[in-house]
Amino acid sequence: MKEIPQISEAEYEVMKVIWYYEPISTPEVVEKFSNKSDWKPNTIHTMLARLVKKKALHARKDGRVYIYTSLVEKHEFVEQKSKSFLKQFFGGTINSMVLNFIENDQLSNEDISELQKILSMRDKKGEK
Repeated sequence: MKEIPQISEAEYEVMKVIWYYEPISTPEVVEKFSNKSDWKPNTIHTMLARLVKKKALHARKDGRVYIYTSLVEKHEFVEQKSKSFLKQFFGGTINSMVLNFIENDQLSNEDISELQKILSMRDKKGEK
């Protein structure tokens, strides 16, 4: 797997907009955030510049605006963060995480039922 840049929580919010709407211009990114946060345009511009510098985004000048596309795919980023989270808190194993949730009564009956369905479907796929 390729090296994924470190992206802060705030930068991740910007990346989610980029992934959903790319290619997207600076004014469009600002508009998307004006509807869902109180971030000022300068804050958004700063986040975009950081993400370009980190090589998470590509910026192409088109007239007076920049057009952004991602250099990091969402599934790659989520996979890396998931593995990092598991390693940091649960020794790298998902069964330790699930066991923690079970032991601390953090899974509802619906959650357990859903997990059982997923595992059952996975077993059926493996039988073929």
